[in-house]
Amino acid sequence: MEEIVRIRLMDESDLDDVTKLEKLSFKTPWSREAFFNEMTKNQFAYYLVVELNNEIIGYCGLWVIIDESHITNIAIHPSYRRKGIGDYLFRGAMAMAKTLGARKMSLEVRVSNTTAQALYRKYGFQEGGIRKNYYTDNQEDALVMWVELL
Repeated sequence: MEEIVRIRLMDESDLDDVTKLEKLSFKTPWSREAFFNEMTKNQFAYYLVVELNNEIIGYCGLWVIIDESHITNIAIHPSYRRKGIGDYLFRGAMAMAKTLGARKMSLEVRVSNTTAQALYRKYGFQEGGIRKNYYTDNQEDALVMWVELL
């Protein structure tokens, strides 16, 4: 059987699966309500899911405000990491931001998360500064990264 991977907009029926994935991926996960509020109350928010054979294996959130985009979060199910899925989803998020008029994109990443930083650098992201004690679980600093979307 051929595996089918696709990216689509997240909808309310995805919230339980996304919340489970969030808990698998982060020490201080967002709640189901946080995702719901992003989807229903934040006019700048767009959330994508990546599916493998109709099973959600990743998601990415972004905000697009005028001509700037910001990645809020991105996660891939632990069983599917290092298989190109995150790369595929990240490219999809960047393409969506460009389609929506963004000319720049930013994100924060843990200073210890060198794997994610390598992915972002692959797409031209550069260091833009440090947010001290950004992560509430352990006060780890966040590296702010930016790219021009050409």
